[in-house]
Amino acid sequence: MKRLLVIAGGLMLVLSVTGCGPTTFVVGVAPGDQVMKATVIEPAEGRTRNRVAVIDVTGLIMNARTPGLLSEGENPVSRFREALDIAADDKHVKAVILRLNTPGGAVTASDAMYRDVLAFKESTGKPVVVMMMDVAASGGYYLACAGDHIVAYPSTVTASIGVIIQTVSLQPALSSIGIQTEAITSGPNKDAGSPLSAMTGGHRAVMQDMVDEFYASFTRIVRDARPGISEEDFKEVTDGRIVSGERAYAVGLVDELGDLDDAFAKSKQLADIKDASMIRYHRPLEYVGSVYASGQPAGPRTQAEASQINLIQLNLDGSLGTLPNPGFYYVWLPGVR
Repeated sequence: MKRLLVIAGGLMLVLSVTGCGPTTFVVGVAPGDQVMKATVIEPAEGRTRNRVAVIDVTGLIMNARTPGLLSEGENPVSRFREALDIAADDKHVKAVILRLNTPGGAVTASDAMYRDVLAFKESTGKPVVVMMMDVAASGGYYLACAGDHIVAYPSTVTASIGVIIQTVSLQPALSSIGIQTEAITSGPNKDAGSPLSAMTGGHRAVMQDMVDEFYASFTRIVRDARPGISEEDFKEVTDGRIVSGERAYAVGLVDELGDLDDAFAKSKQLADIKDASMIRYHRPLEYVGSVYASGQPAGPRTQAEASQINLIQLNLDGSLGTLPNPGFYYVWLPGVR
C-alpha cells in the first residue's frame, strides 16, 4: 500500500509539472534512434512533393546542453545545425521558415547560428523566411538578420540590440564578515570580472572595450540587413531598447506583420512554387499536433524550465535575473542589469 501511495504521488508530481498539454512520460530506456524526423503539419493543397520546413529556435541560445528533469537535454546550436543540414539534403524542401521564440543568448552561439543560415542559403539557394513569435530579441534578432524576409506579430517583442556582461562582486560581503581574498595573477587584468575581486577602473575599461567591439559587430549586421532604416530611427532602435512588432515594422526592422500562414505564403513565393506541404523537424518523442506545437523536448520539466517570459522556456540554471554562465551576451532578460 505504501509503495502504491509513493507511485501515485510521483505521477501527481509529473502531472503538476507538465500541465494539461499532451505529455509523453517514458519509463526505462528511451529509443536509441534520436535522429530528427519530418512530420507534415500542414498538407499541400494538391499533389506535390514540394516542402517548406519549419525550424524552431526556442529559449536561450547557448552552445551547451540544457538538461531537464528526466532528460539529457539538447545543445540548441547543435540541434539547429542538424535541422539545417537535413533541410539542405532534402531535395523536396524548397524553403525554410525559422520560427523564433527566443530572448537571444551568448554572443558566439548567436553568431554561429547566424553564419549557419548564411552558409545554408549560399550552398542550397533555398530562401529563409523568419517568423517571430512572442519574443525574438537581441541574439534572436541577430539571427533573424540572416533571413531573406522577416514576419512578426504586432505584439512580438523584438530589437534589444545590444551587449551585456553581468558581473557580481562578493568582496564587500566577505569583508564585512572578516574574510579576505587575494588572487595571484600574471597581469593586472587577469581577474577582471571575478566575483572575489573589486572591479577596478582598468578592469572596467577592458570589459567596456569588449562590449563596444561586440556591439559594433551587432549594429553592422543590422545595418547590412536593413539598409532602409533612417539614421534617426537606427540610432533609436539600436540603443538596447525592446520594441513591439508593430514598431519594428514601422521603422523597418521587420518586413511584414502577420502570422505563420503569411510566412508560409512568402516562403513559397520566394521559392517560386505554388504549392507545398509544411513540415517540422523533431525528435521521435516530441509532440507534433499542429503548426503551433512547441519544439520542447517531451517529458516533465523542472521549475527553472517552467519559468517563462512571454511563453518562452528559458531553461536557466537558477533564478530569473541571472545568466547561466559567465560571458558576453546578446540577450534580453527583464531584471538583468
